[in-house]
Amino acid sequence: MSSQKKNLSAAKLQLDTIHIGECVQSLKSLPDASIDLIFADPPYNLQLGGDLHRPDNSRVDGVDDEWDKFESLKIYDEFTREWLTECRRVMKKDAGIWVIGSYHNIFRLGYILQDLDFWILNDVIWRKSNPMPNFRGTRFTNAHETLIWASRSEKSKYTFNYDSMKTLNDDIQMRSDWLFPLCTGEERLKTDKGAKLHPTQKPEALLQRILMACSKPGDVILDPFFGTGTTGAVAKKLGRHFIGLERDAGYAAAAHDRIAEVQITKNNDIIQPICKKTEPRVPFGTLVENGMLKPGTTLRDSQNKHEAVVCADGSLKVNQFRGSIHKVGAALQDAPSCNGWTYWHYKEKNDYKPIDELRSQLRKAMSVY
Repeated sequence: MSSQKKNLSAAKLQLDTIHIGECVQSLKSLPDASIDLIFADPPYNLQLGGDLHRPDNSRVDGVDDEWDKFESLKIYDEFTREWLTECRRVMKKDAGIWVIGSYHNIFRLGYILQDLDFWILNDVIWRKSNPMPNFRGTRFTNAHETLIWASRSEKSKYTFNYDSMKTLNDDIQMRSDWLFPLCTGEERLKTDKGAKLHPTQKPEALLQRILMACSKPGDVILDPFFGTGTTGAVAKKLGRHFIGLERDAGYAAAAHDRIAEVQITKNNDIIQPICKKTEPRVPFGTLVENGMLKPGTTLRDSQNKHEAVVCADGSLKVNQFRGSIHKVGAALQDAPSCNGWTYWHYKEKNDYKPIDELRSQLRKAMSVY
């Protein structure tokens, strides 16, 4: 190992800080394997050919900053490869990365991610509820951006808080198409003259979903294109640490002030994601053994269409058919599978409740001991 490599590995990570400087050089100052999750909103290289005007001839406030301009696609690709290579170095072996882009650059990002041995897990469509119209009427309205979620390698045991995402989506699996408005209103940072401070400020709702899905309280989140600090603000709100890299001192100052105003959540339980996989496994038969459901008890589904009798060995019996809570539930619905814990209900006083509530009670009792 070279002396430079040793120094990088031994370097101390300064948490909740903004590094001002060029992205790649700032990345090189970070130690190896120190980051849990990366959110990257790199230059899109929009390749705009002159100003864009509305039908009334007013100028559209688009992205025409110098940081988004590259002399050629080759130079853009070289830059992309450089910063993604450094990102991979600083990621822990089980870390994840999210990159966002438009049709101008997202396909190049995906190609280079795979070239560098990242493992792509999903592409997610951010569908904008209030997109900018296509003023010239020459193309479809560009109403979405694409995010790529990847792990450091195919073998990474990445964080995905599936149960929290399902709960967030009214107990339905979270899909890969997300509907959010553009960043507007009070959340949008403005200059003294009322103009947008940063042309591509992302909505906090988007970052909140990503951080809730793919990180845990205490994790270190890196944003190599920090801008006005949306990632840092959301990270602080959710009890995560952040490291921001930003070349523009003005943006960095605005981000610093913005994050300073964020109130830290003191109750860790509120920001802790749901993770049923870590809960102790409780077979249905254990409820019977512990007397929480007695043999002969009748269970029913929520629609009151089917009934089954609890047997002493933890199976259910419907007429001559007998099997597990899942197998019997699936058979009655003529379905390939069934979550018996939420399908079957027991009677408590004058109300019927899912048997999953009894499992939760037993898990809580088990944790006491």
